[in-house]
Amino acid sequence: MSTAKPLYEQLARLGKAVASPARLELLDLLCQGPRTVESLAQEAGLSIANTSQHLRVLHGARLVEGEKSGLFVTYRLADPSVCSFFQTLRALGEQRLAEVDAILRQFREAPETLEPVEKDALLDRIQKGEVILLDVRPAEEYRAAHLPFAVSAPLKDLDSLLATLRRRKPIVAYCRGPYCVLAKEAVRLLRARGFRAVRLEDGVPEWRAQGLPVVVGEGSK
Repeated sequence: MSTAKPLYEQLARLGKAVASPARLELLDLLCQGPRTVESLAQEAGLSIANTSQHLRVLHGARLVEGEKSGLFVTYRLADPSVCSFFQTLRALGEQRLAEVDAILRQFREAPETLEPVEKDALLDRIQKGEVILLDVRPAEEYRAAHLPFAVSAPLKDLDSLLATLRRRKPIVAYCRGPYCVLAKEAVRLLRARGFRAVRLEDGVPEWRAQGLPVVVGEGSK
């Protein structure tokens, strides 16, 4: 018997915990910031009971932590390395699974996706007021962390916010990363209303992984 077998058995707990599309989606959402069970259920399209069950599995593998406040339980990632683990798993899927690569290629080849640019150059243009950066995620995710100089414009409220945007300036919209459709939908809406808009593929986790700054709280800077 291998002396390392107990180690492999413990590592297998992580594999079992993430061997579920729903639990992977919950980890992806929690990479954006802490969320209540109810909020996670709504975003993932799951029942509250099912969401709680998945979170208990993730908690059992020490991937998430929960904190109860009154009637609500808020979950967060147990450590930033959990988000790094999720991103590494996603990158491995892109490299080894043709189906994953095809999905990502569809996003990247879409006409509304911003061409690869230097992030510092993009931030400079945004800071100078040459470009408007919109964060179209829910407001609670914006408060948890957002890109510098980003304006909170949740997709569900975007139509009512259009009057506050200057039509002469190009708009860059972002959400939760490469597979998030919120920014794609926002760009379609903005273009239909006559704005020049493109989608930024990166979200907060990707920005952090590259060592770039993010902002916590309500401020845009």
